[in-house]
Amino acid sequence: MTAPTTLPELERTVASRRRPALSYELFPARTDTTFERLRDTIAQLETTAPDYVSVTSRTGQRNLARVLELTDHVLHETDLRPLVHVTSIGSRRAELRTVVQALLDRGVRGILALRGDQEEGHDLEGDEIPFARPLVDLIREVERERTAALAGGRVSVGVAAYPHRHPESPTSQHDLEVLLSKERAGADFAITQVFFDPAEYCALIGKARDAGLRMPVIPGFVPATNPRRLERLGELSGVPLPRDLMHALETARDESEQRRIGVRWTVDLITRVLDAGAPGLHLFTFNRHAESLDVLESLDLDRWSDPTTGDAR
Repeated sequence: MTAPTTLPELERTVASRRRPALSYELFPARTDTTFERLRDTIAQLETTAPDYVSVTSRTGQRNLARVLELTDHVLHETDLRPLVHVTSIGSRRAELRTVVQALLDRGVRGILALRGDQEEGHDLEGDEIPFARPLVDLIREVERERTAALAGGRVSVGVAAYPHRHPESPTSQHDLEVLLSKERAGADFAITQVFFDPAEYCALIGKARDAGLRMPVIPGFVPATNPRRLERLGELSGVPLPRDLMHALETARDESEQRRIGVRWTVDLITRVLDAGAPGLHLFTFNRHAESLDVLESLDLDRWSDPTTGDAR
């Protein structure tokens, strides 16, 4: 029988430094073939010891089977923790309760509560839960019903934040008020949508803290190596693209040079945001690991860890 671990032994093995939080976003595979490629990407990303990986879902739970396939793989075939997206738009309240209950039954303890993209012709007034805030309420409601099964623990609930004004929002102030309401409903943290100007993230944090926001806001980044992908992101998000970066990518000799330019630009953006005090970074991978690993290879995340308290500055 193995002798019990003593407190002095624990004190010796607990890391004295804690780096900023690290996470990745993954899309469920659409076919069995792409799932095999996704498994390899996950294995490569796992070598960096991320705190969690997020699993996206389509509006109306239309790819639920694939979401659960990826979630089960992360839970049972890796040492990673999944943060599963649940989108409310286009789903009935009862359907959303079933999805949340199924995730908890599988062992998921992290959920990202999102409204989801509003498709052309969709009427939000017909949705029972048209926004993320009441979805947070629903998740907490299911959690309370499962308190005994969760051993008194809590589900970690994340939400979205917008350094650049949401394309459907009248003002940035409205975005801030929505973020505050999601925290009041029970959100634990937020992940930002993509941005390309560190000043936008810093402005969001400054205004949010002044307004009383307490939860951490984790900046989201895309490895900026593919100009076509960036253009599509700009169209969907309404975020203006940096002209100097786009010019450099479009005039690059080949994909290798595009990759070098994009990785260097992304590393500079992340460095400036971490220097400003961000608690971590979330990388939108598009199910590709090479560019994300290139970015991390150029970042010494320990640089932003406090060796005295173990807290990221």
